[in-house]
Amino acid sequence: MTSPGAQRVLDRAGSGVSQGKLPRTVLTALAPLAWGTTYVVTTELLPPGHPLFAGLLRALPAGLLALAITRTLPRGAWWWKAAVLGVLNIGLFFPLLFIAAERLPGGVAATLAAAQPLVVAVLAVPVLGEGLSIRRLVWGVSGVVGVGLVVIGPNAAFDGVGVAAGLACAATMALGVTLTKRWGRPPGAGPTTLAGWQLTAGGLFLVPVTFLAEGAPPPVGLPAAVGYLWLGLAGGLAAYVLWFRGVTTLPVTSVAVLVLLSPLVAAVLGAVLLGETFGLVQLLGFGLALAAIVAGQLPAPARSRDRSP
Repeated sequence: MTSPGAQRVLDRAGSGVSQGKLPRTVLTALAPLAWGTTYVVTTELLPPGHPLFAGLLRALPAGLLALAITRTLPRGAWWWKAAVLGVLNIGLFFPLLFIAAERLPGGVAATLAAAQPLVVAVLAVPVLGEGLSIRRLVWGVSGVVGVGLVVIGPNAAFDGVGVAAGLACAATMALGVTLTKRWGRPPGAGPTTLAGWQLTAGGLFLVPVTFLAEGAPPPVGLPAAVGYLWLGLAGGLAAYVLWFRGVTTLPVTSVAVLVLLSPLVAAVLGAVLLGETFGLVQLLGFGLALAAIVAGQLPAPARSRDRSP
């Protein structure tokens, strides 16, 4: 049922070369690292005013390519499960992020999206039956504060609708990640298959939303084609294969905190490529966010593990 060549390459990358946690964590972290390039690619290569079209091209072609590689369609309950996960992780995530970015300074929107690990820590209690960890909440708050210090400027303004969209964006993907962990993968479906189902479902959801919100697609020149190709292959197919592999094989709260890497990478690229500067406050925030990411990968103390169900 599967095409042997390309699927083995993607699934092997998604599975990692070792069953240890560190190699899988490093591979999973490549996904938010790739997503962190979205800002500079969008501003420097893509036509302005069409972020949803960029999201559509990041999702749907990558999903269809994954389906062509794996030749595996959902069965039974996985038709609606894949649709729900695709809409939560991709289809709703992009429009909500777009609304937040439209109505808020980029730094504020990024900081609200960084609240996802906090939401995952809370959702893990009813959805996964895990105990509520104060340690995870503290480091989650620390990560949000760190990202905020890096990306929020002194003249940041707040808009009620934008704040609501930013928080909903974090909650939507957090729920998608938590449900992905709960449902896992059906027998015989590798990470490429799961990514293909969700990317396709999310992309199909984005088709009417994109054309209703943005109208006709923009003209695509060579720089834009390169940008869309990068978003689709690196930020879409490869990133989501690695991400969903990590979600299904690692502790979900450890994976969730890795999303903090995305705004940090965007900030570094802005400094290196766009001439943006880092002050002392930004450096302190960067260190705090990195500390939260590292702490999120450490095992819980023995006493906490003994109390968890």
